[in-house]
Amino acid sequence: MEQLIETIVKPLVDFPDEISVTADESANRIVYKLSVHPSDIGKVIGKQGSVAKAIRAIVYSAASSHRMKKTYVDILD
Repeated sequence: MEQLIETIVKPLVDFPDEISVTADESANRIVYKLSVHPSDIGKVIGKQGSVAKAIRAIVYSAASSHRMKKTYVDILD
C-alpha cells in the first residue's frame, strides 16, 4: 500500500525523492503517514482538500478490496 501512495503522489510534487510513507499498524487499523517536502504539502492537499480526499478514496478502495483492517491516510506537516 505504501508503494501505491508513492505512485499517486510522485507526479504531484516537485521533490519526489523526499516522499516518505510509513505504516503504523495496530490490532484493528493501519495508519499510513505520508510526509513530503514542506513546499509540496499544498499540492498534496489541494484546494479544499480535494487531492487529499482523492488519495484517501483510492487507498480506502484498494484496502477494502484486499479485506484489510480499517485504513487511514495522514498527511504530515
